[in-house]
Amino acid sequence: MPSRLMPKADIEALFARFEAANPHPQTELNYTSPFTLLVAVVLSAQATDAGVNKATKELFAAAPTPQAMCALGEEEIRQHIKTIGLFNTKAKNVFALSKILAKDYGGTVPKDRAALEALPGVGRKTANVVLNVAFGEPTMAVDTHIFRLANRLGLAPGKTPRAVEDGLLKRIPARYMRHAHHWLILHGRYICKARKPECARCLVRDLCRYPDKTG
Repeated sequence: MPSRLMPKADIEALFARFEAANPHPQTELNYTSPFTLLVAVVLSAQATDAGVNKATKELFAAAPTPQAMCALGEEEIRQHIKTIGLFNTKAKNVFALSKILAKDYGGTVPKDRAALEALPGVGRKTANVVLNVAFGEPTMAVDTHIFRLANRLGLAPGKTPRAVEDGLLKRIPARYMRHAHHWLILHGRYICKARKPECARCLVRDLCRYPDKTG
C-alpha cells in the first residue's frame, strides 16, 4: 500500500492527463441499450469482456429486449453463453431478471440503485456500471483493477471495495466523475497491471505513490 495519500493537486493532474489522452472513454462491452448493457455486465463477472462480447453477439441478435429474452427461454440463453464461466447460474439470472423487467417495469431498466440491486445476479458493482454507462450517473464501480489502482496509486487506499468506492467518490474532483471509472479500468487493464505494471509507459508515473515501479 502506498506510504501516503496522493495530494488533491496530483489527483486533479492525474485525471486531467487521463482526460487529455482519452476524452470519451467507453466500456469495452458491446451493448445497444440499457437492457443489453445490464445483461452484458451480469455476464462479465469472472469473465473477459472479449469473451462476453463473443457470446452476446448472437444472444442480443435473438433477444434484444427483456420480453424477447423471456421468449428465448433459460435453456436457449444457456446455449448462447456456455463459453462463459458460471454460465448455468448466469443463464438463470438473465432469464429471471428479464421476467422481472418485462412484468414490473414494462421492459425498461430502472434508473434506481435499489431496484437494480434487487434484480437476480445484480450487485452493487453491476448497478454502478449500469447507472454510470447507461444513465450518466457519477458512480464508481470498483472491480479488481480499480481496487488495485486506488491502493497502488495512493488515490483512495482501502481494505474493501466499498471503502475504496467511498474514498474515490470523496477524493476525485466532481468534473471527472462521469468517466473516472473507465479511465481507471483501462489504465489498470493495459498499463498498471497486477503482476508487472508497465511503469515505463505510464502517463502518470510521476504522480504515483507506488514504491516498486518497474522500468
